[in-house]
Amino acid sequence: MGGDLCRPPSGCGQRLILAEKRKLSVIPNLGKHRVSTGVHNLRALPHTSLWKVAFFLILGLGTWSQVSQAQTYHVIYNFTGGHDGAYPSTGLTIDGAGNIYGTAFGGGANHYGTVFSLSNSGSGWTLAPLYAFAAGSDGAGPSARLVIGSDGSLYGSTGAGGGGPCLYSNNYHGCGTVYKLRPSVGNPANGIFSWTSTILFRFSNTNGAYPQGELTFDSAGNLYGTATNGGAGYGVIYKLVHSGSSWTQDVLYEARANYEGAYPFGGVIFDNAGNLYGVFEQNLPYNYGAVYKLSPSGSGWTETLIHTFTFSGNNGGNPQGGLSFDNSGNLLGSTVHDLNGGGTVFELEPSGGGWSYNLIYGLTGGIGLGPYDKLTMDAAGNLYGTTYADGRYGFGSVFKLTHSHSGWTYTTLHDFTGGSDGSNPACRLVSDSHGNLYGTAIGGGAGHYGVVFQITP
Repeated sequence: MGGDLCRPPSGCGQRLILAEKRKLSVIPNLGKHRVSTGVHNLRALPHTSLWKVAFFLILGLGTWSQVSQAQTYHVIYNFTGGHDGAYPSTGLTIDGAGNIYGTAFGGGANHYGTVFSLSNSGSGWTLAPLYAFAAGSDGAGPSARLVIGSDGSLYGSTGAGGGGPCLYSNNYHGCGTVYKLRPSVGNPANGIFSWTSTILFRFSNTNGAYPQGELTFDSAGNLYGTATNGGAGYGVIYKLVHSGSSWTQDVLYEARANYEGAYPFGGVIFDNAGNLYGVFEQNLPYNYGAVYKLSPSGSGWTETLIHTFTFSGNNGGNPQGGLSFDNSGNLLGSTVHDLNGGGTVFELEPSGGGWSYNLIYGLTGGIGLGPYDKLTMDAAGNLYGTTYADGRYGFGSVFKLTHSHSGWTYTTLHDFTGGSDGSNPACRLVSDSHGNLYGTAIGGGAGHYGVVFQITP
């Protein structure tokens, strides 16, 4: 096989196993893709063997003691696998008018994924396919939540396409792109495939591969993001500098699988001093990941680990969802795994020049596939998130963590059944001005191509 092969390690391997056991149509390769040569190699998760996963699937998830809350779950769109797309794997974005924008990993006119909008006229929701990826020099497999720029354009990244020697296990070629979308001149914004894509950057493996996690703008309009592979083989943290109509990449940090971390996931966020924060999915010596800080230093950036995960006690492992700040300047994040099998939600609090780790909640579920995306905080300081394969039925869940003086209380908002309600959400939740929550589930639904859902208070 010519060129390098991007093969899926832990996260992707587990998702493929779950898809096979539950007979979902296809689950897209959402985990990181290590760039190397050779055949596909699905690596076991830390301290989790494949027979253990199958064992939990057969026996079920045991008792369930978390609080349930009377909120209403609605599927507002079922994907068909046609022009509308298939397998929505990222979260949604809402503009000031209440229109929803999102991506589907597959489907579309060229079968390489779509960008879509959803609008509500009062009688229901209508989906408009805005763009169909075409692979080749174009992108393939959109893998990041869209962000809206100051110019009103949509910005995102694709995990494949664009060129380069990478090959994914689903035959998506290319090392990924960063793109911008705008309505085509003279075409209505809701017309089918009426938007125009501009490729801002194409990854080539040496400068990164498989960009994942939503993009972040600075005040000058430059973009920042993470690529989970490429560079020295373990991913890069990058900046795209905007100058006129062109964009130039600046690699801020190149991961090397040493004690400083490997496989940066989930994008980056800024603090008020201009430092960047994010997560490594793995690192040495424990190989369970870390939280890092990148500080401007002269003409470059200095990387510092501010927390290392050990997969012991209340310390989970393998963060992938990225970070967010609360109103007090604390960092909030999650891990996919922990000793109870369901991952964790954690807080890092500035303390004496360092950071103090606090466990907010240890999720349970037995399969060990917790949150894969960022948490969302409301005005009252409550947290919302999704799990990929936890929940009562093992097909994922939507949860709320309510903050009080005595700690945090877990509430189940919805447990996916794998049927018409969808399955396996891997998204960040967003809310509208009425307090409704919106998200996507990769599988399930009427056609088993995934759904967009709404949870009303």
